[in-house]
Amino acid sequence: MKEPLKPRDKIVQKMTREGVIEINETKSEAKRISNRIRDADFQTAPEQTPQEAEPISAASVSSAPTAYTAPSKQNTGTAERVFERLDAGHTRSASKKAVQRAQREATAKTKSSRLQFTEEERSIPELKQYIAKSEKAADRLDAAKAAIPKEKKLVRERVFDEAAGKGKTRLHFEEREKPPNFKGASSPLSRPVQEAGVFVHNKVHSVEKDNSGVEGAHKAEEAAERGLRYGKRRVQDHRRSQKLKPYRASAKAEKAAYKANVEYQYQKLLHENPQLKSNPVSRFWQKQQIKRQYAKTAKAGGTAAAKAATENARKAAKKTAEKTEKTVSFVARHPAGVAIAVGGLLLTILLFTGLSSCSSLFSGVLNGIIGTSYTSEDSDLVAVENSYAAKENELQNKINNIERDHPGYDEYRYDLDNIGHNPHELASYLTALLQSYTPQSAQAELNRIFDLQYTLTLTEEVEVRYRTETRTGSYTVTDPETGETYTETYEYEVEVPYNYYILNVELKNRSISSFAPQRLNADQLEMYQVYLQTSGNKPLIFGGGTADMSASEDLSGVQFVNGTRPGNPALVDIAKAQVGNVGGAPYWSWYGFDSRVAWCACFVSWCYHQAGLSEPCFAACQSQGVPWFTSHGQWGARGYENIAPGDAIFFDWELDGSADHVGIVIGTDGERVYTVEGNSGDACKIKSYALDYACIKGYGLMNWN
Repeated sequence: MKEPLKPRDKIVQKMTREGVIEINETKSEAKRISNRIRDADFQTAPEQTPQEAEPISAASVSSAPTAYTAPSKQNTGTAERVFERLDAGHTRSASKKAVQRAQREATAKTKSSRLQFTEEERSIPELKQYIAKSEKAADRLDAAKAAIPKEKKLVRERVFDEAAGKGKTRLHFEEREKPPNFKGASSPLSRPVQEAGVFVHNKVHSVEKDNSGVEGAHKAEEAAERGLRYGKRRVQDHRRSQKLKPYRASAKAEKAAYKANVEYQYQKLLHENPQLKSNPVSRFWQKQQIKRQYAKTAKAGGTAAAKAATENARKAAKKTAEKTEKTVSFVARHPAGVAIAVGGLLLTILLFTGLSSCSSLFSGVLNGIIGTSYTSEDSDLVAVENSYAAKENELQNKINNIERDHPGYDEYRYDLDNIGHNPHELASYLTALLQSYTPQSAQAELNRIFDLQYTLTLTEEVEVRYRTETRTGSYTVTDPETGETYTETYEYEVEVPYNYYILNVELKNRSISSFAPQRLNADQLEMYQVYLQTSGNKPLIFGGGTADMSASEDLSGVQFVNGTRPGNPALVDIAKAQVGNVGGAPYWSWYGFDSRVAWCACFVSWCYHQAGLSEPCFAACQSQGVPWFTSHGQWGARGYENIAPGDAIFFDWELDGSADHVGIVIGTDGERVYTVEGNSGDACKIKSYALDYACIKGYGLMNWN
């Protein structure tokens, strides 16, 4: 009979402190198979009973000299599997962390701003100067980073010990860049000393008025203290600046290296694809796309990844050349078939050329419009403009309150430029610099632009002047006959000097176009000029004007109805004399603008100025004109009946509550209101509207009394 089939024994291997052992779970036997020398056991062996000290029988011992019997499977098998699972999980975790750390270190080592150039790239004449600039910038960056102070940091890391079969913690020192933290040590006595000084100065102030010598000495001592504090701050600022110098140099070098690398990638792309050399708008967007792609790849994997982005294009070009060679050889072998195919293709091309030319023309026009339009949302454009106008209003209020905020002067002299800006200059500048912006993202740049545009200077001047004072004198007279003496008085005039205090207030207004070349690079400046010339294809977004191209109206036969408020016919005659002017150059240039703006408000302000008024003077309808009339209590809403010649009339074309246009009221015939408007179709015209016209926002009521 055949012997019955038996299953194979289940044998597993396990790592223990004694080394690798092999366990036969079927027979509950185990033996050590590791060749590693055993560790010495320094534990005291417990006393054994005679039964426990009996020798192990040969039958229970394997032929190997180190074999022993495994514990009972029923008693210890579950515990061993639990400990095995825990040990294996701990080992996997330590190994995974070690691998991640190694990957981070490898990634950190590969991140560099230095590009690697092939011999083929170096041999291209058009790219040599850009390669040299990139390498020079990388050398400067390496030198700048090497100059940053270093510090040794004790780092704890988790490593896997192969001998013990588990992870362990290891401490070592790593050299890292020292963070720019230069907080000076403060003395605990500084605050008490400061409080004591304030207390002493207050006590002296309370009694110094009684003694001019004490007052002079005290003021000299205070001046000396201020000088010492100022000198201390300057020294501290200088020390801090010197300590931060390596970090500033590193940041500047990193920016220069990034710019040089992007410029090289851009020039290489143009060299490999000459068809990309098109209009400045396309070149600008192409470079911006390369910058974003380079920054993304450099951040993800260092220069190697950024280099790979352009290597893909080079490889694709090489494959295309190989395919071209194969195509040429095929044409040489089959000339007749290729000629027939080419003829059919030419016929097809001729049929579709007309349609494709139309679509190409439409696409080109569409791309031109998109490329020269403001990229931000209309609501963001208007919100940023209103924010900048609010800053100008705050400046105007500050100037209006100078005599209140700086009292005590005998005279205030003002030399003020007009406050106002071209909204399209601001929008073009921000779009060229930030591309797309919101009120939050543009706030910091708005503050910088405002500080560059407006400079308010207050200067104190003291003049020694003389005034005539009448004084009384006396003299003694002796009577020659009686010999008696008596006193007689007389009056005389003297010139007495005195100090005459003058506060000079000067405001300088620089247009945004005057400092844009210093703030923008060549590409951004080119886009700024394009946006400014086209007004971002949104000429009326900031109000100020109308696209109405109809002719000026005739006033013959109109019977005006006079209200109870007095008007100013002379002002109306000045405005009517400007009818026919196109472009508005006399008005916006008078206001201080260097280039054309939406000039309806400038025209109204110019007319008021010609009539001898310094106010109102505004260049924007909603942000300046309406607030001036409302703040002075001179505003009438739509439907106001008692309007007078010379009043300002504001329009809201979009019916969104924001004034878009302004003109001067000529008068009313009871049903319609007649106006003189600037920038009505880019010209000065006479227009008329129904008194209940929905787009009339309201009237600025002039006070001619």
